[in-house]
Amino acid sequence: MKRTFQSTVYVIFVIVTFIALAKAFMVYENPFDIYENPLVWLALIGFVIVVTLKEVVSFLATKKVTELQNEKEGIVPEPANAWIKRLLKSWTKSKDISQEEEIVLDHNYDGIRELDNTLPPWWVYMFYATIVFALVYMVRFHVLDGDSQIVEYDKAVAEAKAALQKYKSAAPATDFITAETVTLLTDTKDLNRGKAVFNLNCASCHLSDGGGAIGPNLTDEYWILGGGIKNVFNTVAKGGRDGKGMIAWDKTLKAADIAKVSSYVISLQGTTPATAKAPEGEKWESAKEEESK
Repeated sequence: MKRTFQSTVYVIFVIVTFIALAKAFMVYENPFDIYENPLVWLALIGFVIVVTLKEVVSFLATKKVTELQNEKEGIVPEPANAWIKRLLKSWTKSKDISQEEEIVLDHNYDGIRELDNTLPPWWVYMFYATIVFALVYMVRFHVLDGDSQIVEYDKAVAEAKAALQKYKSAAPATDFITAETVTLLTDTKDLNRGKAVFNLNCASCHLSDGGGAIGPNLTDEYWILGGGIKNVFNTVAKGGRDGKGMIAWDKTLKAADIAKVSSYVISLQGTTPATAKAPEGEKWESAKEEESK
C-alpha cells in the first residue's frame, strides 16, 4: 500500500510538473531567463532532482534485493573491483601468493627466500626506453657534436635580441621612452592629451587643478621625490613612496602617455588652484634642470 501511494504521488508530480513546464515554454517569451522567470528554473531543477532520486532509490532497492536473493541461494558474487585485479595481474604477469612455490629460488638467507617473479612489463619497457634514449643522446651530442644546453641558450638569447631590435626599429620611438631619455613636451596637442590622462587617473588624488587632496600640491615649488621632467616621469611610472605613495602607472599607461601627463604636471607649475594644499617635500631649484620643476 505504501509503495503504491509513493508511486502514485511520483507519477502525479512528474505529469503536473511536465505540463507546467510545457505551458511556461509556450507562454513566456524567454522561459530560460532566470531573472524574469525564476520559478521555471526552480520547477526544472526540482523535476530533475526528483527523477534522479527516484532512479537512484530504485537502483539501490534492486541491488539490495539481488544481494538478499544471492545470499539466500548461497551465491557469492564477484567483487566489484575484481576487474582491476585481473587487469593488474595480466599487466604484471606476476604469480599469486598461492603459486609462490613454483618460482621460489634455491637461495636461503637465514630463512629469507628469494622469488623469481616476472618483472612488470611497464618496468621492462621503460628500461628499454632509457637505453634507446641514451643511444640517441650519445650519437646526437657526443658523436655528431650537437649543441650543448649553453650553446642553445646563447642562440635563443641572440634570436630574442634580434627580434626585439627588429620590433624597436619598426615601432614608434615614443614606445621606448624612459626616465633617462624623456624630454619636456610643450606642444599644445601633447599637453591636451596629458591633461586628459591627468583628469582620468590623477585628479581624484591631486584635484583637477593640481591643488592636491590625498596627493600633494603639484603647483608649488616643493617636491617629495624631486621635480623636473625626469623625476616626475620616474615617479609616475614607478610610483611614489612605498606604502603611502601613489601606485606605479607603467603597467597601465603607455610610455608616451606618461611623458605627456608628466609634461602637463610640469605645466601646472606657478598656477593658482582653488584650494592649495600646504607644500610638502623640498624646494626644487630650477638650476637643476632646464625647466623649473
